[in-house]
Amino acid sequence: MPKGSEELTNARKEEIVNACAALYATMSFKEITIRDIGAKTSFTRTSIYNYFQTKEEIFLALLQREHEAWIADLDAMTRQPESLSVSGFARALAHTLEKRECMLKLMSMNLYDMEGNSRMENLVAFKKTYAGALDAIARCLKRFFPGMSAGGIQEFLYVFFPFLFGVYPYTTATEKQKKAMELAGITVSRPSIGGLVQSFVAKMLAPAREGT
Repeated sequence: MPKGSEELTNARKEEIVNACAALYATMSFKEITIRDIGAKTSFTRTSIYNYFQTKEEIFLALLQREHEAWIADLDAMTRQPESLSVSGFARALAHTLEKRECMLKLMSMNLYDMEGNSRMENLVAFKKTYAGALDAIARCLKRFFPGMSAGGIQEFLYVFFPFLFGVYPYTTATEKQKKAMELAGITVSRPSIGGLVQSFVAKMLAPAREGT
């Protein structure tokens, strides 16, 4: 590989993922095309295929980046010198996820499409990062609740991560969905991402509060 080519490749990939993220903030997954993404980059649309073969691979790279940012926040949380109560831990963990709305949206809405239409090496890279998020949460629990057993930590992970897949749709609704609920005579008070996560984590860790 010529000198500088790896840096250029990484910079090009980052630019493509940034373009995808910007579009996803205002458009749906189905609406966004490779052409749309290419139009927001500084190079030709066809050049994208040198880095990603499908739209789904670009979104998967975005999801992987979101997880990496979350892991960095979790590790920073673990390194803080102060101890945390159950309520303090729940609040701090919820705060790390308030910044990850894009991650939660991708997980709940588009995961099967992304994984199904990405090359194996891309999928494996994402799965390794996802495993890193599991490990990061486990480290947080060991740091702040040293009395938790290995089984207790594993049980938390088994419940917490599936819970995350429902956070976005439970806290966010389109205008069409809101209208349908209104016409159906259903009144739903939607919590914030932070509020929902904080409440859930506090309940999950109630035994830790009691010292069991």
